[in-house]
Amino acid sequence: MRCAGRLYNTVGCHPTRCGEFSGDGTDPDDYLSQLLQTIQDGRLATDQQRGVVVAVGECGLDYARTNFCDAQTQRTYFERQLTLSEVSGLPLFLHCRDAAADFVSIVSRWRDRVPGGVVHSFDGSKQELCDMLDLDLFVGINGCSLKTEENLAVAASVPLERLLLETDCPWCEVKPTHAGYRYVTTRYQDVKKKEKWQPGSMVKGRNEPACIVQVLEVLAGAREEDPQIIAKAAYDNALKLFFSDSSG
Repeated sequence: MRCAGRLYNTVGCHPTRCGEFSGDGTDPDDYLSQLLQTIQDGRLATDQQRGVVVAVGECGLDYARTNFCDAQTQRTYFERQLTLSEVSGLPLFLHCRDAAADFVSIVSRWRDRVPGGVVHSFDGSKQELCDMLDLDLFVGINGCSLKTEENLAVAASVPLERLLLETDCPWCEVKPTHAGYRYVTTRYQDVKKKEKWQPGSMVKGRNEPACIVQVLEVLAGAREEDPQIIAKAAYDNALKLFFSDSSG
């Protein structure tokens, strides 16, 4: 597995796709073994770069979209994927949408067997945030985390030492209808159709990595804090979570 030197991967099965474990006659054990093999292959460093797989995931629970995969199947194969973290020693890249109680219950049972992780795209309540922090997990914030005034208050209360910034592009942009948009100062020229894209512009409605500065601006505004301090903390946290093992 090779990629550009600044790009890294996670390996896992999204909760809404967990039907793939047993769909079309697939053996769940074979599916899991293939994920593990991909992780192991991706962790092999070359002379030019370290291994490119840095986490297991995105895995977790999504009860907002059970039309794609029922809740029981999600729970079964979320727990199966936690074995990948235990075996590989890699942290978890976690998904939790409208499923906090079951999510916390499952992770709690495994917490002393896995090295930690981040609950990405977090949009839960203050109590749910406390539950994630009690599990000693990092919390990832993006545009979907900053839609409402309640979202802003919760995001503002994430301790700096547990905070990560993300875009989740091409989704989860900070939209003008979001409560946090009032803090955005960096704007990009956009075009309505991808066929009309030109250098220096963005396709309207398509989030991009560069938009992470907007997430930072919203957090800084909501927290009334220096954006450079937030950025430095989030960067250090990312290194600690994903790159603490310098051997790759």
